[in-house]
Amino acid sequence: MAIQYYRRRWTESRGDEFSSWGPATYYFEVGDDGWPTRQIEIYDSGPTLRYGPGHEEDVFGLSAQARLDQLEDWQPWAISKAEFEQAWQDMH
Repeated sequence: MAIQYYRRRWTESRGDEFSSWGPATYYFEVGDDGWPTRQIEIYDSGPTLRYGPGHEEDVFGLSAQARLDQLEDWQPWAISKAEFEQAWQDMH
């Protein structure tokens, strides 16, 4: 499996002290092994968070703790590398 990129909307509550941020759009870069290597979380009413090599967690959360390919079929949420990279660069 080659590196894959996904964008998926979540409307469920975080269930923590940051739940007031509301729904979020998540972006994932997923390696050959199915594990996310980079992740972006864009909250409707809160910050944008970014996780990747050298920054796997902070006071707000952490990168995904499961292989995405084990959870479900993610192909409906597949995006291009360019779209992911644009979102990643927009963080700067």
